[in-house]
Formats: sequence, structure tokens, C-alpha cells
Amino acid sequence: MNLADMLCYADIHELSRIAGTYKCECNGHSKNELIQSILSTVGRRDVFEHQVGSLSIEDIRFLNSLLFDTRDTFSLEELTARVQQSRFTKEGDEDPGSPREAIVRFKQRGWLFSGYSQQTRYLFQVPADLKRRFIGVLAKQFGERLVRTEEPPVYRDEQKLLLDDILAFLQVLRDQDVTLTAEGAMYKRNLTGILDRFAVREEPLGRTAWRFGYGRMFRDYPNRFSFIYDYCYYSDLISEHGGRLTLTEHGRMRLQETRREDPVQVYRFWLRLYKGPIPPLQSLVQWLGRLCPEWVTYTSLQEVLGPLIRPFYYDSAESILEQRVLQMMMHLGLLRIGEDPQHGTVIKMTKLGTSIVEGTYVAEEDKIEIPFDKA
Repeated sequence: MNLADMLCYADIHELSRIAGTYKCECNGHSKNELIQSILSTVGRRDVFEHQVGSLSIEDIRFLNSLLFDTRDTFSLEELTARVQQSRFTKEGDEDPGSPREAIVRFKQRGWLFSGYSQQTRYLFQVPADLKRRFIGVLAKQFGERLVRTEEPPVYRDEQKLLLDDILAFLQVLRDQDVTLTAEGAMYKRNLTGILDRFAVREEPLGRTAWRFGYGRMFRDYPNRFSFIYDYCYYSDLISEHGGRLTLTEHGRMRLQETRREDPVQVYRFWLRLYKGPIPPLQSLVQWLGRLCPEWVTYTSLQEVLGPLIRPFYYDSAESILEQRVLQMMMHLGLLRIGEDPQHGTVIKMTKLGTSIVEGTYVAEEDKIEIPFDKA
């Protein structure tokens, strides 16, 4: 429902609180006048942009968690969890107040409404037309802070290469006997042989810091291959059994068809795998799709999107954006990463990436939980 519909279902006390927030001048005893005054005031672009522009970073993160969620309703527990998730508090930071206070602020602005029916009375809704306006206003505010550039002299574009390498990995398992260590990982000689066949070369991991959170095999394999391995494992293309890594029957059939994986399904898998350690991942990708149709600098992009990202153990917000989001999106063929002689690293979405991101949504609860013993 849109804002006008939700205002009609609201009682006069709720309407009075919203009207007070916007300093509406009208007859406070007339429900119709309150509704018309609120709609008139909120409909003004300068008023709406000022309201969004005056939000704290915590409230922007909370709002961001709602904008690209396609569901109509949220429970109080869900909203409370999202407010808490939006607070990256450190010792000495000012107390942002309780999560319920943030929810009340959004209600008083007319951005959240309690349900009106018996089934939804304990649920909350965001007006659909306000969601669209929020996205438009934030896109404008974010875009004004970005630095745009010309096409760089060199850039990396890996469209379809990951799909080719998934097929190459399956071919190796068809042609070779691959044994696993007691910990369930491939021996280095097998791993090196596989990586040598790939279109995008990675080195086996050396002695590194504790790696976890981004997949079953993230601790054992480099980033891109770890993702390929997990995709094949969860898609029932490969099997770990009796100390050996083999193709499943499904994997053999896929090879016989010589059919590459669907890039949309590979993208969906990445969202499901990475959204655990990166809760705003889906919204970050949506913003990238809107903000990077042309080349923009990584530095300005980090300044805009970095504050939305919570650090994950040893990963800072900067390294998450650079390595876990942008690098992986490049591997997935969703964007290009170039080097500009003046501005350094620059980013641009591919046409394939824009179409996939625009047309794909993964439900908030649809995520892959990594077993603790594999973390």
C-alpha cells in the first residue's frame, strides 16, 4: 500500500503525531484535513529530501535494510534486530537510544505503520511509494558524492570466465583421481593443477590469518576458487566421500551436456553464501547497479558505501567492500575494475551485471549457514 492508503487506516492520534513532526498547520480534529496536510507536506521534494538528509548514519543503515526487501510486512522483532544490526558502536560512542526509539521515530515520520487488519495488527509496513522515493533521494545524495571518470586505459572484465572455470573444474574431476587430506581439503599438487587450468589464475594460500565466514572451503582455498568449489558442492555437482573428491551423477550429466551454469543462479548463490557475514550485501549490490552505470572512482565509492558495512572480525568495512563485494562481483562478470592514471582504481557495472542485479532478489532469510567446524 501507498502512504495515502496507510494514512486512511491510521487513527487520529497517530495522524496528529505525524502532522506534528512535519509542523502541518491544519484542523487537528479533522482526520481528512490531517491526511491531506500530511500528504501535501511529505509530497514536497524539499521537505522529503531534508528529512532524509538529516538522518543519522544509524538511521540510514536501518532504512537501507528495508528499502530493497520485497516483503510487505515486518515483525517488531525483525525491526528491532535490524536497528541493532545498524549500530556499529565503539567504546566512547554516544548512546543512540533503544531500538524501539528508532522505530518510534520512523512511525512519527509516517515511514512505518502498524498493520490495520486482525492478521497484521502486530506487524509493520513501509509505504511502497515512500520506498521508491527513499531510493531516489538516497541515490541522488550518494551520486553527488561520487567522482566520475573517463574510461581507463586498462580494466578487467571477467564476464563468463567463472562459468568456464566451473566447467573446467568438473572436467578435471572427470579425468583425474583427486584425494583429500584428513581435513577434507585437496592436496597442493591437485589444487595447483586445477588453478593452472583456470582462465583467471590464483595462487594457493600460504600462511595466512584465520580465514572464515565466506564459505565452507574459504579457509583452505583462495577466494575465487573457494567460491567455485562451494557452488559445485551445494549444487550437488561434486561429492566428498571416502577421502576422495568426485563428480556426482548430476555433475556427470552436466558435463555431458557441456552446458555452462546459469549466471543468475551463480549470482543468487553468491548472495546466499556471503550475506551472512555481510548483511547489507543485497542492498550494496543494488546501490552499485544504480550508482555505477559509468566509471566512478573506488575511493569515492568507498566513502559513500563504506559506512553501510559492519566490519566482520578481521575484515574492515574497506576490505569487505573491496575484496568480498567488488572483487567477487568482477569475478561474477557483474562489473569491471580498471586503473586510471589519475584517480587509481575505478569501477563500472557491466550490462549483464545491471540486468542480473535488477531482476534478481533473494529473500532475507535465504542464506547458507556455514557449519561451525568449517568456519
